[in-house]
Amino acid sequence: MQAEPTTTANRATAIRLTAPWIIVACSVLSDYCVEVTFYDGTRGTINLKPDIFSDSAGVLATLRDPFVFTQVGIVGGVLTWPGGIDLAPDAMYDDVKSDQQI
Repeated sequence: MQAEPTTTANRATAIRLTAPWIIVACSVLSDYCVEVTFYDGTRGTINLKPDIFSDSAGVLATLRDPFVFTQVGIVGGVLTWPGGIDLAPDAMYDDVKSDQQI
């Protein structure tokens, strides 16, 4: 069996899918919070309520509907919702890591 040739696209995908900030699990909690687990085992709670109910929420305002909010999933290591809404996992990772600092 011949190995697949290594291309820039293949390397980029491998790096992206093994970066520590890739989300591998999530659970919806109460009050617009999501518990996330990252590729490196880091785990924490993301409170999205301030962003969702902000005057500048933009497309995130769609998530004010609790039914829509609970439809969160993971696509390519990113939290996603119906309608193409997604959030940057690297920023969430940084927030969770900074909350864990003493």
